[in-house]
Amino acid sequence: MKNYRNIKETMLDLSPNLNIILGYNGQGKTNLLESIYLLGTGSSHRSNVDSDLINWHREKALVQVLLKKKDQDLRLSLIFTASQKRIEINNTPYKKISDLIGNLNIVLFSPEDLNLIKGGPSYRRKFLDIEVSQVSPYYYHLLNEYKHILKQRNNLLKNIRDKKDNKELLEVWDEKLVETGSKVINKRIDVVEKLKLLARLGQRKITNGSENLKIDYDCSLSNTGKKEETDIIFKQDLVNNRKEEIYKGYTIFGPHRDDLILKVNDIDIRKFGSQGQQRTTALALKLAELEFMKSETGEYPVLLLDDVFSELDELRRNTLLSVVTDRIQTIITATDLSIPSVLKRDHYKVFNVREGNIKEE
Repeated sequence: MKNYRNIKETMLDLSPNLNIILGYNGQGKTNLLESIYLLGTGSSHRSNVDSDLINWHREKALVQVLLKKKDQDLRLSLIFTASQKRIEINNTPYKKISDLIGNLNIVLFSPEDLNLIKGGPSYRRKFLDIEVSQVSPYYYHLLNEYKHILKQRNNLLKNIRDKKDNKELLEVWDEKLVETGSKVINKRIDVVEKLKLLARLGQRKITNGSENLKIDYDCSLSNTGKKEETDIIFKQDLVNNRKEEIYKGYTIFGPHRDDLILKVNDIDIRKFGSQGQQRTTALALKLAELEFMKSETGEYPVLLLDDVFSELDELRRNTLLSVVTDRIQTIITATDLSIPSVLKRDHYKVFNVREGNIKEE
């Protein structure tokens, strides 16, 4: 990294197993995780403004990773200026974020991930979309296309309501919305079916078998029916609710309105779960995400744990470590961490962070 937030310049040789990043708050620990997340997903999990990532009084910033995969080695680079973001893969320039995504797969778990359980539907949709996009470039393309169509259709609905456009124009956008949106919905349903078993196993492992987690896809369409009927039902819902949509000025059916239903022991964990249960469920979803990506790509993603050990009790911490040790490259940030004696010294590295300077212990 060079001139990235408060990190002026550093080069790290990370362990392929466990990496522990220690430092007080505000020293730059999360900046390190953010830069890795950025190279995996093309965007920050903390800011939508790229210029925020550049060190004060500097014109540009660089983050770069040398990545060893089972079938190839890659050099991924992102160069930021105030006005643009440049992507390079093996020193070759690329223009699209879609060219970057899928090379370095990432799972991030931070205290904010409790919003996966307690927050609104947008958090759970984002969880699904980031996960699926990393293993399916086609899905990433579909999702962006759907967002564009949805924006155009919503603008048209407002114009029809305000007598600025003709109602007949909606049919063209309905066809586009249904065609793309149905594919997004069906792909999500497929993924949730795979996550169901993985998340249930994760929850049982963390709780010694006392809790059963059930995940279902909550589709906004009036009748989900069979997958091959999604486009028919979607189209019919748009036709049947045309007056309401014009009155409201936005689209009320589609994948942008969908959600996940999360139940533990048949109780809606979002509404009635304790904070401990909600934390366990968020962790189980992240463990399921790891296994899902492994099943889709043949390799585990890199796991980023941002200050979550302070949020977990000893049982959950040890369970998490037992899952990742010797299998998954993991980077943990913490202000203070007692390293379990079961960990072999040559299986982890410790780095200290102070005022943006990162040194291996």
